[in-house]
Amino acid sequence: MADAEPVDPKNYLEERCKPQCVKSLYDYERCMKRIENDGSGQKHCTGQYFDYWSCVDKLLQSSLISSNEDGMLLSM
Repeated sequence: MADAEPVDPKNYLEERCKPQCVKSLYDYERCMKRIENDGSGQKHCTGQYFDYWSCVDKLLQSSLISSNEDGMLLSM
């Protein structure tokens, strides 16, 4: 029997973390809507974008650490 391919749990865990970052996502979407008609290209929502992904990454890090401590990191 061949060894199973290792599975990277990052995408799975990211999807599980995203609902907990709804406020940051809402702020980003609100910013995008506010600047969608900006013809100058000077306005951007980079800060809100990074705030959202920072939230996801922070929760993901916590999930990975707790999964690793439980010995389940590679078994997902």
